Amino acid sequence: MRTLALIPAKGRSRGLPGKNIAELGAHPLIAYSIAAGLQAAHVDRVMVSTDSEEIATIARRYGAEVPFLRPAQFAADDTRDFDVYWHALQWLEAHDAEVPDIIVQLRPTSPLRTAGLLDEAVKLLVENPDADSVRSVCKPAQTPYKMWQPADDGSVTPLLSVPGISECFNAPRQRLPVVWWQTGAMDVFWARTLRDKQSMTGTRVLPLEMPAEDVVDIDSLADLERAQLLLESGRWVCPQ
Repeated sequence: MRTLALIPAKGRSRGLPGKNIAELGAHPLIAYSIAAGLQAAHVDRVMVSTDSEEIATIARRYGAEVPFLRPAQFAADDTRDFDVYWHALQWLEAHDAEVPDIIVQLRPTSPLRTAGLLDEAVKLLVENPDADSVRSVCKPAQTPYKMWQPADDGSVTPLLSVPGISECFNAPRQRLPVVWWQTGAMDVFWARTLRDKQSMTGTRVLPLEMPAEDVVDIDSLADLERAQLLLESGRWVCPQ
């Protein structure tokens, strides 16, 4: 069973320019995702898919493989994650003898992962071969059952309803269905899910919960500053 951690890191970013290599602590952001893959017992290879020579150089310095530069058509603002991973899998099938059975997505913008989290996710997928993927989740600050959507006449209407509960937006939270928020820290899926279902998620998805207070998704300077405060707690997988 071969597991590949693949880190997507395009060179251009609108929200925070150069964010994938922005400094966090003493290292560029991408180094934390590389370290998570390298330190995981159940990951065999760590690769970076990027269109940037600068990011490629930094990634190699921290121990990741960068066997190709991603074509510009897969590095646009509207490029889907699926297109990036489908390109990488096709490249490996054409040029590399070690085609993975399991693929892990480690986003550089979610750099803080506790030791063992990645191995736990891979183990969960291996122990459940009928599942298509594992996704890191947390309990959300707000439930969507108390959310509203705009109507054409300028009023608002409930976003969701619950059978058997009148006005679920006024109901105690304990009576409402449990929901999860995807954290972005990690997605683990079979290569066959990508290949056969043309999806990184599939239809049967297993959740791996992480504490909401650990979740950070960096898209702004304020997000980066919050990550710096969290990093100082010393609980995270960091580059060597």
